[in-house]
Amino acid sequence: MKWWEWILSLLPAGLGILVSILAINAIISNPVLFLRGSLAALASTIGVIVSIITIVALLVWNQNRRTKEDAIQSVKRQASEDRRRFLQRLDHELKNPLTAIQAGLTNITCQPLEEYVSEEVSAVQDQVLRVSRLVADLRKLAALEITPLEITTINMAELLTEVISTLEDQAISQDRRLSLILPNAPWPLPEIKGDPDLLLLAVHNLLDNAIKFTSPGDTIEVRAFDDGNEIVIEVADTGPGIPDQEIPRVWEELYRGEQARGVPGSGLGLPLVRAIIEKHGGNVGVRSKPDHGTLFIIRLPAD
Repeated sequence: MKWWEWILSLLPAGLGILVSILAINAIISNPVLFLRGSLAALASTIGVIVSIITIVALLVWNQNRRTKEDAIQSVKRQASEDRRRFLQRLDHELKNPLTAIQAGLTNITCQPLEEYVSEEVSAVQDQVLRVSRLVADLRKLAALEITPLEITTINMAELLTEVISTLEDQAISQDRRLSLILPNAPWPLPEIKGDPDLLLLAVHNLLDNAIKFTSPGDTIEVRAFDDGNEIVIEVADTGPGIPDQEIPRVWEELYRGEQARGVPGSGLGLPLVRAIIEKHGGNVGVRSKPDHGTLFIIRLPAD
């Protein structure tokens, strides 16, 4: 029981004892009732009985609450375990067929083909690649739920610079203006505790999305700054934006909006980003204006 529950339970007994003391010391009248008991004795007895009843009721209520909470947590754990096993089995069942299909397509493309056949084979290869990426992302999500973080001290400025360097050539080849803005004054970006590989993957996914969903000539900015006890990382672009009705759904697994049609992807990139950031004790949000651009905001606890 919490401290306030004990106070609430003992309050009637305390009031009864107080009335008894006042009556015994003649501060208030202490008449003898027709039940042949004094007011002092009656008040004390009623107060103690009410307190006992209150304590028993609160104990039962707390026990029922804990039982319900345990049951809910047990259901959540079981659901999470079932989902993880399903993803693992799906990965296992799809991996071998996909490998065989990819090998067969490679053998086919080694031979001279008619133009229309070559186009069909290329389309099949694209779909096989998409399914392979989907399976890989499902594997990452399943592993993230049970794999402990490999915690180290991370220099976020260096990590963001590394992400930019890995995608810079892709951005330039697609005519995107990519920039990184880091603070230098009054102090540099503080370090954080976390898993560098996972955090790099989260920022990489956001930046890769920005490149895919923008057009030639658009600008993509990665900004980071210190906000008290948190580090804020922003990935902003001047792309087409996200319709208002789609924003609440962008974190759903396998969800792809209207603008994602025809753009390679699995629909698991953003859910994976959110899972990684939340596992680090942070949060991620999105703001967007159609025809103006999109801003993803990551907040992580600073070291």
